[in-house]
Amino acid sequence: MKAHTKIYLDHFGYDTTDFIPCEVCGNQAIDIHHLQARGMGGSKHADTITNLMALCCKCHIEYGDKKQHKDFLIITHQIKMNK
Repeated sequence: MKAHTKIYLDHFGYDTTDFIPCEVCGNQAIDIHHLQARGMGGSKHADTITNLMALCCKCHIEYGDKKQHKDFLIITHQIKMNK
């Protein structure tokens, strides 16, 4: 398991066998997405819970790593963090 995936699962209390919902649409997430990727000017400390969000394949393709959707993803993740 990748370190960033473990950080996400541990923070929200998920097990690897749990249904993890996509933070955008609610379908089953299969990717833990970095909001600020190192390759796109992100921090060297990219593996923090405030920088990680669960996405399904469709939402990851549609929204992930696209500058025009970055603010939407950040706000969506902040809402989950505040629940």
